[in-house]
Amino acid sequence: MATTFVWKGRTPAGENVSGEYEAADKGQLMSYLRKKKIILTQVRQKPKDLNINFGMNKKVGVKDLGIFTRQFSTMINAGLPLVQCLDILSSQLEKEYFKEIVTEVMQDVESGATLAEALGKHHCFSELFVNMVDAGESGGILDIILNRLAVFLEKQDALRRKIKGALTYPTIVMVVAGGATIFMLMFVIPTFARMFTDFGGTLPLPTRIVMGLSDFLRANWYLVLGVMVGGFFGIKKYNGTEEGKLRIDSFLLKLPILGPVIRKGAVAMFTRTLGTLTASGVPIIDGLEITAKTSGNKVIEKAIFKTRESISQGNTIADPLKESGVFPPMVVQMVAVGEQTGALDEMLEKIADFYDDEVDSAVDALTSAIEPIMIVVMGLVVGGMLIAMYLPMFKLVTVVSGS
Repeated sequence: MATTFVWKGRTPAGENVSGEYEAADKGQLMSYLRKKKIILTQVRQKPKDLNINFGMNKKVGVKDLGIFTRQFSTMINAGLPLVQCLDILSSQLEKEYFKEIVTEVMQDVESGATLAEALGKHHCFSELFVNMVDAGESGGILDIILNRLAVFLEKQDALRRKIKGALTYPTIVMVVAGGATIFMLMFVIPTFARMFTDFGGTLPLPTRIVMGLSDFLRANWYLVLGVMVGGFFGIKKYNGTEEGKLRIDSFLLKLPILGPVIRKGAVAMFTRTLGTLTASGVPIIDGLEITAKTSGNKVIEKAIFKTRESISQGNTIADPLKESGVFPPMVVQMVAVGEQTGALDEMLEKIADFYDDEVDSAVDALTSAIEPIMIVVMGLVVGGMLIAMYLPMFKLVTVVSGS
């Protein structure tokens, strides 16, 4: 782990300078200052800040990578040396974890490693990122590749936010509806139950059902909570297995309203990733392998790996995509045209742009469809319980009026 040193020194002109630098040891710091022709006069380790964040800052998101890559591309295009670019980027990053990573990358590059090799040591840079940087370094077009990567990451972040936004609203409504139902069963219904017990007689069936649910929940709330928590972690663990992930992803794709949104998002991700890789000079076999691993959906991943296997045997891309049944006919046809005309990367980008717009429309349709459904469900659950508890009162009024 790198240590932050606070140093003071003097330039050949006699000017006093100072600063901070992250290095593995004091020798590395002295080597760094020697290159800058600075004579070290004083050095000490910077005290570590007490930072209790439960690992929340140890994650580099797509948005963070997009901003980093965009700035990196601009600096390289302006003609700045690679090490200087990384030094500037590390100094202006806000996330300490990301700053440490970029500093380590800079030190590896200073030691003679290629940028791709240095990036490959850190899990926050995906195979796609590393392979594209490698292709850019080999072809002498690193600034162009970084610009493509920045565009890709920005569009990927926008796509994820759209899908996440589509899922947020129904989730909030379901949580509110569930919370309101539990509150009524735990605290409101028992008040009615005590009152009805004093009346005597036989209560209507809906009332008895609601009161029975209330009694069960109050007596076994810890059991219900345990089942819910256990179910959540059980599904999470099952989703971590190969078979479980495949079954859950397959189920999500088949959902009536949500399924089309997920499918269109996965198609947009697949075509944009593969298009970006092929346009950057990454071989199609390697591109398909990277695309499969970064697809985010096990069903799509399986179909892409089958396509890769088919291509390695001399077949086209379009045929195995069609046989998989996962990709829409329009995608298959456009890929086939792209192969025949030799403009596969351009065709894939067009498909990705089209499906980005399709995701927008699907999200709007999903929100429009789910909103009234959720309102009706909440009305039926909450309203049904209230009506069930008022039925005995209506019966009591009828009896009193008759007598």
